[in-house]
Amino acid sequence: MNMITDWFKRTFSDPQVVVLIGVLVMTIVLMALFGGMLAPAIAAVVIAFLLDGPIDWFVRKGARPMIAFLSVFIGFLLLGLIVLLAVIPPLVQQIAQFINDTPAIISSLQRGLLTLQERFPDLISEDQVRSWFANLGNEFANIGPQILQYFSAGVTGAITTLVYMVLVPVMVFFFLKDKEIILNWIGNFMPREKMLLDQVWRETVERAGDYARGKVYEILIVGFTAFVVYQFLDLRYATLLAVATGLSVVIPYFGAAVVTLPVALVAFFQWGPAPETVWAIVAYLIIQALDGNLLAPLLFSEVVKLHPNAIILAILLFGGIWGLWGVFFAIPLATVANAVIRAWRERTASNRAAAAE
Repeated sequence: MNMITDWFKRTFSDPQVVVLIGVLVMTIVLMALFGGMLAPAIAAVVIAFLLDGPIDWFVRKGARPMIAFLSVFIGFLLLGLIVLLAVIPPLVQQIAQFINDTPAIISSLQRGLLTLQERFPDLISEDQVRSWFANLGNEFANIGPQILQYFSAGVTGAITTLVYMVLVPVMVFFFLKDKEIILNWIGNFMPREKMLLDQVWRETVERAGDYARGKVYEILIVGFTAFVVYQFLDLRYATLLAVATGLSVVIPYFGAAVVTLPVALVAFFQWGPAPETVWAIVAYLIIQALDGNLLAPLLFSEVVKLHPNAIILAILLFGGIWGLWGVFFAIPLATVANAVIRAWRERTASNRAAAAE
């Protein structure tokens, strides 16, 4: 008990540590209490944070700050318009079509497994195959309309759409334009002596920001490449599968393995046990291999230095708390936690050295 008391006194006797913990606790409380209400503002802050990197890159290349800001912001608006007009409508349509075709896809897979069972009767029994797929197609057919209803009501509802389409871009514009003014205003509420907090902030901006921006670029590149390949192969649900392939890079390794199944199912449903099915699966595997061995190392070299187990734990923890957004930002949040721990350890070691002297 004395050991814990001594550690508590030694740790919280340092004003720098108290400031850091206070800011972290305040941020977590505000997110927990007002996260839903402030969702548009949070989305605008995140987008502005992501766009700040390209603006700095243009400035470093010699562009005037205002020209760099306007170029990046206009590019963001054009990209959002392309997604809204060219991606969302076919995506919603293909989700509905995929849900309606799910019973037929399940039946096709069942027939394929029964054919496999006839060739290799010792590998799997017919009763096992039929028990696996009993009423599975009907269950998907029943939950399909509910998913579409939730999708349309929860994401593309009129009020939410208008808020995010109008309010978020406006807030992004002013967050980028008045970044220094806003940061200085926030800094007025902070103590003057906040070296530890500044150290964590700098590392967060450098590493977490680079990771988040790189992950967005990776999703766009992989998704667009997959769409071109699926269209070339004339694979059904090309937009839906391309979006799934792009989002699969959010969770390293596991995401790629999970999306393999729908790609293989759709190809098998469309062509059966034909060479086209094999080509579709091989094309998907090539895309993932190029991403893992070429694109990801190029985008993330020396950006995030975390153990794979730490990444998995972060995905499980933050994904359980904030769902898909928690999964996407799991590694940046883990980077923030890592920066806090490292700064805390360095501060503690410095204090011990000072006390020993």
